[in-house]
Amino acid sequence: MYRLLIVDDEEIITDGLYEAFRQLMPDNLDICKAYSAKEALRWLSRTRIDLVLTDIRMPGMTGLELSKSIQSYWPRCRIIFLTGYSEFDYAYQAIQMPHVRYLLKTEGYAKVIQTVQEVMLELEQSSQMKALVERSQEQRDAFEFMAQGGYFRHLLQESHHLAKHPELLAGHFDTFHIPLDPNLPVVLALGRLAYPEGSTYAERSGMLASARIIWNSFLSEHVRSLGILDKHEDMLWFIQMSERKEERFGEHLIRFLEGTLEQIQEACQSSLGFTMSFTLSGASCEWGAVTGQYERLRQLQQMKIGDGVAMILTDRRDQVDHVPIKEGSRTGLQAELLESHLEAGRAEDFFQCLEEVTSSMLQRKGDVQKTVEAYYSIALVLLSCINRWRLHGQIGDYSKLMRLDEHPSIREGFDYLYSLAGRIFSVRQMDERDRTTHIIDRICGFIAGHLHEDLSLVRLAEIHFFNPSYLSRLFKQETGMNLSDYIEQCRIRKAKELLGDGDRKIREVGASVGYEAAHSFSRFFKKATGMTPQEYREALITL
Repeated sequence: MYRLLIVDDEEIITDGLYEAFRQLMPDNLDICKAYSAKEALRWLSRTRIDLVLTDIRMPGMTGLELSKSIQSYWPRCRIIFLTGYSEFDYAYQAIQMPHVRYLLKTEGYAKVIQTVQEVMLELEQSSQMKALVERSQEQRDAFEFMAQGGYFRHLLQESHHLAKHPELLAGHFDTFHIPLDPNLPVVLALGRLAYPEGSTYAERSGMLASARIIWNSFLSEHVRSLGILDKHEDMLWFIQMSERKEERFGEHLIRFLEGTLEQIQEACQSSLGFTMSFTLSGASCEWGAVTGQYERLRQLQQMKIGDGVAMILTDRRDQVDHVPIKEGSRTGLQAELLESHLEAGRAEDFFQCLEEVTSSMLQRKGDVQKTVEAYYSIALVLLSCINRWRLHGQIGDYSKLMRLDEHPSIREGFDYLYSLAGRIFSVRQMDERDRTTHIIDRICGFIAGHLHEDLSLVRLAEIHFFNPSYLSRLFKQETGMNLSDYIEQCRIRKAKELLGDGDRKIREVGASVGYEAAHSFSRFFKKATGMTPQEYREALITL
């Protein structure tokens, strides 16, 4: 799904185009609108925009001036200038810009719609071409990828130590041909693929390679990055701003990454048939803090805030804490691995790892404290999952989980962990449709309680931690209707209810269902019911 932003200071034109596109292409376009360049800039800083349809003459900032910001925020974005002016200088300036078209308002809606469809086709073809790379290059990079991955896995263990010796760090980067600057801060992105059930190791390796190709096709022109496979078989990217990009782009880097990761998710789904979720740093960090930032992203990934499969979660902390690795953290790393298996539903791997930990701990004859620490580390993993997944009442009694002293022996305590983990895996295999129904009900409840607010697809996705395109597809799949149509139905139903209150002014009714301008509310209401709000109110009185 592409995102179109319509910008015009003439409200009737903006609203008319919005309605035309919403009716013609509800499944292919997420449509946003702005009545000024300033409002358009807010949209550009908030979410990815693929196509902008803008007036060329507007008060405050012209469309030509706006286009410079568009290309700074979203370099792949296409622009269509729409104007009533046919002066040569405007047209000449417009056609000199990359990814830009120029239309006159006198050419009519049909021409505008045709042009938008042509640009959407160009975007689709561009994505497909970028996804195709030479296989020989892929093979040549494989060896270097393995070497770089080994070094960065070492770096993740003790970045605070390595960063104390900048010359040594710079030498390592040069030796392994790492395309990053050890003197500049870095942003981390942790990606997890949703592998099809029963996929083999070879198939998973192919999917990872394809994901790397898609990543590079979208980002190589705009940022410097290096991706590795971490010990949990998740992709971890280290990202810095490209030397070619201006300083202003650096300020926008996190938003740019969020929007581009959404495109990468869609490309993985449409081209390769698998989904991928991302956890992203909310700010850059120094190399000495990489270990702490990575651990933070893994924690957020394991929490899996929201229920969207194609999730993009950003760590919104203002700064990254420098968290050194303590000597006694090995037990915590084992618990983290167990949590990873539990989160991914890998029962066989989980129980194998748990058996290894249990055997190792029970063989420690005199080190009771380490064994107790291991028990409670695993118990906390299970308790965290029970709380996050709201499994209370579904897995039976687990009152002894955090009470090792109530078990006859430590051995029986670990047996209890085995049993409880088995019950958690069983419950997690419940019908996926029940879980999806809960998600849709939650979104519908939010809509019903916030009809007077912005209910754009972008905002709903932000609040519920979804990829906007995935949310749109999921809602239609489960309800049989477009999300925008459902919101309109809710607003009409609420407006009819409020119009029954004769003491409430019509403009107040409009504001209560999200329409600040009275004429916009009247047009919306008449289109849906065949009557203006006043005519509907009068009809109620005569009944």
